[in-house]
Amino acid sequence: MDGKRIEGNEVYALAMCVSILLFAPIVVSQPIPADKSQVEAWFNGIIKPVKERGTTLDPELVQAETEPRIIKVMQGGGGEFDTITKAIESVPSGNAKRVIISVGPGSYKEKIRIERNKPFITLLGDPKNMPNLTFDGTAKQYGTVDSATLITESNYFVGANLNIVNSAPRPDGKMVGAQAVALRVSGDRSAFYNCKIIGFQDTLCDDRGNHFFKDCHIRGTVDFIFGSGTSLYLVFIFPMREI
Repeated sequence: MDGKRIEGNEVYALAMCVSILLFAPIVVSQPIPADKSQVEAWFNGIIKPVKERGTTLDPELVQAETEPRIIKVMQGGGGEFDTITKAIESVPSGNAKRVIISVGPGSYKEKIRIERNKPFITLLGDPKNMPNLTFDGTAKQYGTVDSATLITESNYFVGANLNIVNSAPRPDGKMVGAQAVALRVSGDRSAFYNCKIIGFQDTLCDDRGNHFFKDCHIRGTVDFIFGSGTSLYLVFIFPMREI
């Protein structure tokens, strides 16, 4: 599938996510407006295509974006793989090119981990029919940070148009090890666009590194964002779930 053109919604989602990875220097010179109604215009004004920002970006990133590879994941056939895990396993260690894993609609009950030696991976869903990444891991089984449905440890990860869910039961205050993380982000320079991240206790482990979240929705009850990451949450929704 190398060299296949990316079209339609894929172009928009990919361009948005990849281009925002290293815009921190621009933010310093153009602060985020205090008026919420002006934020979208501010964002669109400072974000430029990778080709126009080549001298301000990590050369390794610029090179990685030149010839992206696309892998299709579809349940029931029609793609190279039927699970996200198999697609990730096909990416070689030390990968140096953007690999876009296009995830078809449906519910993927998988515990997904992208290891540190596989940078430049994108998980891309369809914004009109977002795939569900779901698992029911808990701290009792795996430890808190390793209970996550999706764990990203590599640099330059991008997630777009995904529902990321930990489906473990609601804690009742009596269960030991009931923490259940939906997403753990441990790599540097990662970005998430138009994702729903849903759990109860400890939903998002913003573990470490610099991260950007745009137009995302996170839901939980207790401590549902935690960690030592340095992140910007832009146009974000944080609804509390009833305990």
